Amino acid sequence: MRKLIQQIKNLQNSKTNYLVNRRLKEFQSFSKKSEVEWFSELCFCILAANSKQKTAQNIQKKLQNKLLTISQQDLSLFIKENKHRFHNNKAKFIIEARKFHPIKSKLSILPETQARDFLVKNIKGIGMKEASHFLRNTGSQNLAILDRHVLRTLYENKIIKEIPKSLTSKTYIDIELKLKEIAKELNISQAKLDLLLWFSKTGEVAK
Repeated sequence: MRKLIQQIKNLQNSKTNYLVNRRLKEFQSFSKKSEVEWFSELCFCILAANSKQKTAQNIQKKLQNKLLTISQQDLSLFIKENKHRFHNNKAKFIIEARKFHPIKSKLSILPETQARDFLVKNIKGIGMKEASHFLRNTGSQNLAILDRHVLRTLYENKIIKEIPKSLTSKTYIDIELKLKEIAKELNISQAKLDLLLWFSKTGEVAK
């Protein structure tokens, strides 16, 4: 763990820290954004699940507020034409998620972990990782996004014994607690730690 903590400290003393802080400000600005923008971000996280983040972001950008009105058939075709995976399921999940619009007002009154539970329970295509991703992107600070890059980093640094083949809620929370310890030692938020870990593997400060 010491090696990883030192690596993160080094990133904090580089230009990366500026890029990460700028991205965090973008996330925090969601407190002032509209219900339509929150729903669009939810759709991005549905699209990004088990798929390429860049093509998910490209679809989100092209459709914008049309995500609330486009038909399931047209949405499925649009996703397919943009060479994104699981076009039929993604379109179906987004259409079904409209039942919970406006989502901002439903989540902003809940603590972060309860908001995550609400998303996992109610939004198809959203699991613990995707719910944490969405909440982080809309301003939450204390949830871990256990994607393959983060899990691999933890495994390589012997913080977890193996990379889980599947993440139950219990396993997810157990690993999240380990990341909370690291964030506490570094005196940074989980949100910032995630971006720094992502950069250490990809060289990008992605959303």
